[in-house]
Amino acid sequence: MSPSLPSPPDSGPSPPDGRRSFEHFSILVFAALGVIGLLVLGTFATPDERGYGTHEQLGLPSCKSIEWLGIPCPGCGVTTSIALVAHGRLGDGLRNQPLGFALAFAIPLFALWALRAHRRGRDLYIELCLPRRRALAGWTGLVVVVAWAWKIRAHLGG
Repeated sequence: MSPSLPSPPDSGPSPPDGRRSFEHFSILVFAALGVIGLLVLGTFATPDERGYGTHEQLGLPSCKSIEWLGIPCPGCGVTTSIALVAHGRLGDGLRNQPLGFALAFAIPLFALWALRAHRRGRDLYIELCLPRRRALAGWTGLVVVVAWAWKIRAHLGG
């Protein structure tokens, strides 16, 4: 019995019958909507100088965490950072909210990856459920926590 070898990078799982799941197409649509959202932010939103609150220009309510507790929520400043990056202010975007900065690049990269996997006949839902992909969830959680700590420190004047 020989040990199983990992799949080569270019050969991922595809559905046995060649058809893709509903989840596959949902992921593909959400990836496209993410890119469209970035384009809308870049076109219509002006980064709020407070470092948060840019989403209010899109008709969304203000952050209740800042209003009620005096500290930003984990997502505070993400929209502002994305708008800063979209306006070419990369350093300001990173300093304001590292998570927003990362998302400004991760969203289009994910959309390109999803399109590539789709064109190769892979099911995105199956791809994302692979153990090597699920490990990214832990790293993503760590990035969210570190970025939140960064934002709290900056908000409190640290």
